[in-house]
Formats: sequence, C-alpha cells, structure tokens
Amino acid sequence: MSELLLWEYGAIALLFIWGGFVRSGLGFGGAVLTLPFLLLIRDEPLLFLPIISVHLLFFSGLTVWQAHRTDAKQGRAVSTINWEFLRYALPLMIVPKLIGVAGVITLPGSIVTGFIFCTVTLYAVSYILGKPFKSNSKRIDAFFLMVGGYVSGVSLIAAPLVVPVAASRVSKEQLRDTLFVLWIVLVGLKLAAFVATDVDLQWQQHIWLLPCAAIGHVLGLKFHAYSLRADTQLFFRYLGFALLLVSVAGLARFWLNWSAG
Repeated sequence: MSELLLWEYGAIALLFIWGGFVRSGLGFGGAVLTLPFLLLIRDEPLLFLPIISVHLLFFSGLTVWQAHRTDAKQGRAVSTINWEFLRYALPLMIVPKLIGVAGVITLPGSIVTGFIFCTVTLYAVSYILGKPFKSNSKRIDAFFLMVGGYVSGVSLIAAPLVVPVAASRVSKEQLRDTLFVLWIVLVGLKLAAFVATDVDLQWQQHIWLLPCAAIGHVLGLKFHAYSLRADTQLFFRYLGFALLLVSVAGLARFWLNWSAG
C-alpha cells in the first residue's frame, strides 16, 4: 500500500471503521459491506482479504469470549452460541469452502473482483426488496449453506446466503455469537491456506488498521444492543441501495478494464 495517495489511506481507514461497526453490530456483513468499497480504491482482493480475515478472527473471538464471561458471571443457563446449528452447518460448508479458497488463490484478481461485484449486486437487490434469500426446505437450506461455503472461500461475503438459514434455526439472542463461531472456523481455514501458499498477510498494515477496526467494533457493540430491541429492516434497505451503486460502479470499471485489455 506504500504507493497510495493520502486520501486513499483516509478512505481505507474509514472503511475499516465501518467494517468493524457492521461486524460487531450485526454479527455478519463486515466483508460484504466493506470489500466492494475497498476494491474501488485498489482492485486487488488478495491485498484486503488477509487483513479482513485477521480482524474477523480477532474481534469475533473477543466478542464471543466476552459474552461467555458475562454468562458465567450472571449464571445464565442458556449460552449465546447455538452449537446444534454449528454441528449442522459446518459439515455442509467446509468442503465448498476449501474449493473456494483454491479459486481465490489460483484465479486472476480481476476474475475474483468481477465475481465479488456480481454476488454483491444480487445481495443488494435482495436487501432493497426486503426479501433476503430464504426457504422453508431443508434441501434448499443445505444448498444455501454449501454455496455460502464456496462464496466464503472465494471472497468472505457469504453472509446473505448463510444468515437467513441461521435465522430460521437460531434465536435472535444467539444469532450473532453463533455466526461469529461459524466465521472463526471458516476464516481460520482461509488464513491457513493463505499461509500455506505464501500470500502476504499484510502485517504492517495491521498496525494502523487494527485501531480503526477497534473503533468500529465498540460502536457496533452499542448498535447490537439497540438492534435487539428495534426493527433494522430500513437500515438494510439503505445499505442495499449503497451496495448496488458501488457494485454497478465496480462492474462498469471491471468491464472497461477487460475491454481495454
């Protein structure tokens, strides 16, 4: 990132604050609502994916640990993690996840970027219409989880496929922390693959981006407490419009670059 302009550094810092806020506030969306904007600044998925992955592991693990400690102090009988759902979802997702990881490592960056923007466009439309992907079929739920595992392996933006399945099986109070444990396992596999294939994990950039994500994390924790009491459908609709605009701009740039090449 040494050749970036000053305003680009500022924009990246703000986006990691935003990503931290979304991740801890909703339990998902830190990548899907941040990565498209980052790719408009620098069209290199493997530059940002390791940073987002490390942040997700650190802050998700921290949040789950804090919730567990609070439960222990207050003597709560019910955990904030639904282990039954995790035992159902992880076996379905791990193999597609590994296939997706192989794709993001071996495919050209422009192909991965195009895939990300196309996927986010579908998610954005579903948010705008207020009709996220969902089903009442066990087979379709299993299909969503398997596709979500693959998408997560390619780009870390599987949440809109996985969350509706989880939301139909997990209580609202358990949803965020259950998803955090799921992401920890899946992202851990992705980071292991990055290390095994000598992908640069961008450790120097963590020095200034980790505090940015921490600011967003603290704000997100406050929003999560509010969201348990409020309807957040309007929030998602606004996010959908923003994502759609960014995705259209990203796809237009991808098309122009491909045409010129």
